[in-house]
Amino acid sequence: MAETKYLVIAETLAAEIAELPPGTKIAGEHEIAARFGVGRAAGRAAMQELARRLLVRRVRGGGTYSARRIDYVISSARPPSWSRTVREAGSVPHGVVRSCDPVELPAPAARSLGLAEGAPGYRLRRRSFTDGLPASWGDEWVPFDVLPDLPTAIRHESSLNEILRQMAGADPERASSRASIEIADDEVAAELECSEGDPVWLVESVNRDAASRRLLCFTQRWIRADAIRVVFELGDPA
Repeated sequence: MAETKYLVIAETLAAEIAELPPGTKIAGEHEIAARFGVGRAAGRAAMQELARRLLVRRVRGGGTYSARRIDYVISSARPPSWSRTVREAGSVPHGVVRSCDPVELPAPAARSLGLAEGAPGYRLRRRSFTDGLPASWGDEWVPFDVLPDLPTAIRHESSLNEILRQMAGADPERASSRASIEIADDEVAAELECSEGDPVWLVESVNRDAASRRLLCFTQRWIRADAIRVVFELGDPA
């Protein structure tokens, strides 16, 4: 068997996957090897090639699924809302709140919010989904005096952007954002249901009120790179 046989298999599978709805479970290495009459190593290499092209995603303990990445656009012209951004990309957002606890703000969060380390605030920890896929996980740090009733509000409204509008009278906008590709450690991999060592986005943002420039929250969000393409728009979008 030629060493490039797995690439021929990957091309055939890529064409088939392009016709499938995102999230469709596809055959595993054993089934692929049997179908094409090759060894397991070639089947595994073909799957790895599809994953390298971000055409499939693997869920720990759950198999392999067809993938469709959506754009998560970071722009001064767009509100800093995960759910709204996902909807505008044509997908269905869903969020699960893990905790909303009163804390003393740690140094990175306090510094980003222009506060002293240890200032009172909340840490909102949650996991966000796109089309049923756990695509994002992380923390949002909110000063106590911005939203004293955040634990109550988050039980009724999952969007922090909407809570800030309705309860704090704010018009949230991005004050700053930065993104980098990092390697998922065990905790991040478990929350995103990917493999330890997979590349993931780390997006850190500070949001403020558009009118008063008051800093509202600091967000650290881990995002699956095979589910989301992070796009920065600078200046006026075309």
